[in-house]
Amino acid sequence: MPLPPLVEPVAALGETERVRTARHTRLIGFGEVAQRRLAAARIAVVGAGGLGSPVLLALAAAGVGELIVVDDDAVELSNLQRQILHRVGDVGAPKVDSAVRAAADLAPETVVRPVREHLTPDNAARLLAGAHVVIDGTDTFETREAVASACEELGVPLVWGTVQGFDAQVTVFWSRPPGDVAPVVLADLYPSGSVGEVPSCADVGVLGALCMQVGALLATEAIKLVTGIGESLLGRVLVVDGLRARQHEVALRRATTDAASPAPLPDPATVVPYVGPAALAGAVILDVREDDEVALGMIPGSRHVPLGELLADPSTVPATGRVVVVCQVGMRARRAAEALRAVGVDAEVLAGGIEAWQASGASRMSA
Repeated sequence: MPLPPLVEPVAALGETERVRTARHTRLIGFGEVAQRRLAAARIAVVGAGGLGSPVLLALAAAGVGELIVVDDDAVELSNLQRQILHRVGDVGAPKVDSAVRAAADLAPETVVRPVREHLTPDNAARLLAGAHVVIDGTDTFETREAVASACEELGVPLVWGTVQGFDAQVTVFWSRPPGDVAPVVLADLYPSGSVGEVPSCADVGVLGALCMQVGALLATEAIKLVTGIGESLLGRVLVVDGLRARQHEVALRRATTDAASPAPLPDPATVVPYVGPAALAGAVILDVREDDEVALGMIPGSRHVPLGELLADPSTVPATGRVVVVCQVGMRARRAAEALRAVGVDAEVLAGGIEAWQASGASRMSA
């Protein structure tokens, strides 16, 4: 469903900005009015890392009037594989400084307000107040929950994305959307307490190019919300499989129809624990990757059931004994484990998947 634009347009673009953004204004259904709305917009980006980098570059290039960049980290050499905002000369410097420099180089009329402060549940609403849209590019679920809670309190839309390994998700949350549009919030996708310990990209890796793809999707969603064009991902989750160049959507609805009622606590049976390679001993190991993946190697003793087959009928896995589910990096294994636990199987996920098992040295020990 199309949503009304979030921002009233500025009266006019400067001549330089009008020429710089001319290819936007030629777009049918976009035009100069939408470009003037971008010039009036204030967008907060939390995290100037793998996702925040392409987001900030895209939004500055698009002509967004003000960007609030929240990040307390300094640039590390290992960031440069995916965090394209930064350069080798920035190592050791605050990440927000790169955002200021890059925006000035791309779009001198875009104002960047750097906030070098660690976002917490206590300060999130203060740091994000005044933004028309918030984009979450952070890398810990604790911070994501703080950002989402603040956006719910402020009533501003949250453009949300996550990348791990070769897989990604993108959606939009909004606690107070206009008209009769149904609200959707983070807890509708991940109920509080349901996530457990999520491996970081330092643990399982991340494809740098996929960060750029997902960052572009996040920036596009923000532009659509500001200008009122197209259809937002509110109520839909876009799931990206980078290895197979596949994307599909999953419908997302409010967990409860009574906005005054708290979201129900997750069923403990469906809260999926993550384990390390050492916990494989004595467990049934269930590999849910595809045929072409397992042809390259499996953990010895594993049983192979592709994810699609398992989701179609989880009861095919006996509900006796402990089961550790394995995929390439963990995201598909979690979906499988949730389905198995829902039918009574004691299922866990191997954190980081087959890649973490290989990196741990266990593969050499079992060879």
